[in-house]
Amino acid sequence: MAIPSPALVTQSAVRRLPRWALVLFSLLYVLPGFIGRESWKVSDASGFGVMLAMARGDSSWLSPTVFGLLPDTPALLPYWLGAASIQLFGIFDAEFAARIPFGLLLGLTMAAVWYSVYQLAHLNMAQPVVFAFGGQAKRSDYARAMADAGLLMLLACLGLARMGHETTADVAALGLTALMLWCASAWIAPKHSSRWRSVVVWPLGVVGLSLCGHSLLAMLIAVSVGVYLVWPGKSKSRHRSGSNSEADLGYTTGNDDGYGYGYGYSHSDGMSAADSGVRDAAHARNAATFRMVATLSAVGTALAAVLLYGLPQLVMPSYNHQWLGEPNLGWYRWFKLLVWFVWPAGPLALWALWRWRAHWRSPHIWLPLWFSVAALGVALLSSRPDRSVLLALPGLAVLASFALPTLKRRASALIDWFALLFFTGAGLIIWIIWLAMHTGFPAQPAANVAKLVPGFEAQFSTIPTLLALLVTGMWLRLIWWRTRSVVPALWKSLVLSAGGTTWCWLLLMTLWLPLLDHGLSYGNLSRTIASLVDKTQCIRTVGLSQDQLTSLAYHGKLSIQPNESGNDCGYLLISSDAVARIGALVDLPQWALRQQVWQLNDRSEIIYIYQRIGR
Repeated sequence: MAIPSPALVTQSAVRRLPRWALVLFSLLYVLPGFIGRESWKVSDASGFGVMLAMARGDSSWLSPTVFGLLPDTPALLPYWLGAASIQLFGIFDAEFAARIPFGLLLGLTMAAVWYSVYQLAHLNMAQPVVFAFGGQAKRSDYARAMADAGLLMLLACLGLARMGHETTADVAALGLTALMLWCASAWIAPKHSSRWRSVVVWPLGVVGLSLCGHSLLAMLIAVSVGVYLVWPGKSKSRHRSGSNSEADLGYTTGNDDGYGYGYGYSHSDGMSAADSGVRDAAHARNAATFRMVATLSAVGTALAAVLLYGLPQLVMPSYNHQWLGEPNLGWYRWFKLLVWFVWPAGPLALWALWRWRAHWRSPHIWLPLWFSVAALGVALLSSRPDRSVLLALPGLAVLASFALPTLKRRASALIDWFALLFFTGAGLIIWIIWLAMHTGFPAQPAANVAKLVPGFEAQFSTIPTLLALLVTGMWLRLIWWRTRSVVPALWKSLVLSAGGTTWCWLLLMTLWLPLLDHGLSYGNLSRTIASLVDKTQCIRTVGLSQDQLTSLAYHGKLSIQPNESGNDCGYLLISSDAVARIGALVDLPQWALRQQVWQLNDRSEIIYIYQRIGR
């Protein structure tokens, strides 16, 4: 007996989200954060420093360094992309030029998630229930509506906003992970227009992900997909329904809307039996060729991933595994991180697993689940779990999208109300604090800003304020549309979540951008130090981090010598951690303390400025 699908979807519920709306959502989400801001600490600024050093010829491209120090994040490909972009777009500011490829990678992530859901939603086992008297959703319309929902699901994830807009190896790895998810989806649920492209792109994703410092994750995914393709009887995927044909996976036959999908086509076109047999034989040969090429590609790249993981020191001495470090998060903090980072995709992904539990062996469930589990498992072993968990978002977004056809109306309404109240409240707080910064009213928020960000002076800027007003009007218009619209659509329950995330991120990147730059970057600190020293002399530094060194050199335009050996520099900058051993580093009577500066009110980041007074 066939197990029924838990998805109940009518044709009226698979309305297309207008393409202009989807493109507008994506642009409004991607562009802010890549334009107009300074590099933020820690990984964002240190990554930019490596790229800048490579672009200026101060570092080897095969063994990147910044001021002679190994990068905080061991990788190659992200630094190559940023350095090449700085050289290619030399007419722009270097910080903006370095972000261009990472903005494209974030866009690639969105596109890959959309196409992954689109491919998997075409599978027969992913289809909604067929009604006795018709009216169920057509396959292609259902897949397109699900793909729209998958993209909105990704945009709604809270953890993507800041980390997804940084110039770091994690953003490059995010794009490549999503690309590999699309390739695997195209192999398992192949469509003629994409399956051969996926064979070419897959090795690029595996090698690229390894060169982003995530070789363990690349190896796990490549080996698992390779094993799946070569496993005997993998295409039969025996299900409880008792069927063991490739039609279960959506590989064959025409469907209810006449859409020839997979390895076969519908025979309803009036062809003779002989012609139909010849065409079926040709399709079978093409399918066999594709399986062979895809299997060879998967197995070959799996071996390459194993080699890249096992022999990191061969090509690049600084390319060490960042995995298996000592986690710096306890279980409680890890749980709290996951709760807010993967919202709302995480809870909906769990609901999808429950509702589709009888179909868990279908690729539309186990494939995104495996990508998510592999990424979360590697993040748990990482010394940087708060950043590595970013790579789980594409798989979670794809898996969570299949929860939407199973939700009851009350659950969808609950998601809408939560998004409406949460994001409206968050946006209102952003506006109130902005008003307090400029007018002093309300008094308490103004006092809090003065306490948390001492020395910050708000200056009114017309264009960012107008943009903030415009997107606020768009948010109110979106609320008006959602509360009045009664036409069903699979993606409707995510519109407010994705729109609210985009709106709040835009407000932060317009109204709060000067405040965030003042608090999260070392630009202001670097300019302060630059005003206290003679820029014509070199400056020796001890104990400063890579992001601080980068900001001092780029924003302060200082000649930095980060080492602990003796030299003839006229100034010495030393961190609070290293100041206790200054007597062992220099001849102290020859140096005089001129100033102490620190980042905001955090005196743990004090930088002591010494000037040479004798030889």
